[in-house]
Amino acid sequence: MIVIMFVNHHLSAVFERLAHREMSFPAGASIFRIGDRVTSLHVVLSGFIHLVRFQPDGSSLVLQRAGAGVVLAEASVYSARYHCAATAETPATTWAVKLDDFRGRLAESPILAEAWARHLAHEVQSARLHSEILSLKTVAARLDAWIAWHGTLLPKGSWSLIAQEIGVSSEALYREIGRRRKDVKHKP
Repeated sequence: MIVIMFVNHHLSAVFERLAHREMSFPAGASIFRIGDRVTSLHVVLSGFIHLVRFQPDGSSLVLQRAGAGVVLAEASVYSARYHCAATAETPATTWAVKLDDFRGRLAESPILAEAWARHLAHEVQSARLHSEILSLKTVAARLDAWIAWHGTLLPKGSWSLIAQEIGVSSEALYREIGRRRKDVKHKP
């Protein structure tokens, strides 16, 4: 049995007991597209999945970077269709929980309903922080806020993912990281 760790242990226990189907996705695969009917709730077991909104100019904005233990697009529990797309950024595995089963469990368990509400409140806080980062004017300020949130800069191969999350071009982010490295080298 795979144990999923959530911020709230009630959610972990419930998801482990719900009927689910394990699904694997190669990097680049679509988990769902904008407009698809919502039939399942995905819990990420491994890898990273991005919840993405596409902009009119062709660029994309990452709304959620879901890793192990994260519920993907949790607001979809209350929607008939997806308002964003989800793409595996790395090979990823999820549990797909039938939406009707989850909703039924929510309706019959006040403890789960409260745990779910706490989880959603935490996600709202994270979304607001993400929004705050996107409102910052410079690449440097956005990167500083992202690092403060996540604790450290990801390895070089993941920098384009950070650029998507903070809403800047990969080139602008690379220049900023290069400038910082150059400044560190030249400090006495």
